[in-house]
Amino acid sequence: MPFAPAALIGESFVGDGPNAAHTNIVIGRKGGPVETAWATALATPSAGHVPYMTVVRPSVPVKPLTLFVNKAVAAGELHERATWGSAQAGLAQGVADAVTDGVVPADEADDLLIIAAAWVNPKVDDLDESFRNQRTAAYRALRAAVESTPTPGEVLDAAKAGVTNPFYTPSEEQLASSRPQG
Repeated sequence: MPFAPAALIGESFVGDGPNAAHTNIVIGRKGGPVETAWATALATPSAGHVPYMTVVRPSVPVKPLTLFVNKAVAAGELHERATWGSAQAGLAQGVADAVTDGVVPADEADDLLIIAAAWVNPKVDDLDESFRNQRTAAYRALRAAVESTPTPGEVLDAAKAGVTNPFYTPSEEQLASSRPQG
């Protein structure tokens, strides 16, 4: 059976503070729904969000071909350098690492496409840390997609412990009082 017959989806958040990376990945075969989404996103940029092919270096796109979609509008010179520089380089290296390690089969890399939605904080202040975090986030998101993790049981266990993210953690009272009824 071929790898990724339709679409696999993964997510990873790595680091903290302004240099953290949050990456969502969709990977699928050319000729399928991911190709349609990939081409549509590339052909229909919006103000502040211009998807582009991720490259290992100029004129050398990473394989599988990976579309970088920025979640935050590039704001200021350092944020622009992080978005188009360190985060793109980290994404490219994370994808290449996943292929090297067999997470994504190298012999199928030409037949696959990746869409990566990547968060780069407008307050980023360390391009090297941004690169490291994006590299790890890309790799982990691809691994999560391939391994279908977390499992539904792992999600329910985590929810029992309480939802949280780097921007908000509800109090115990909020969790109890806002639960839908009926």
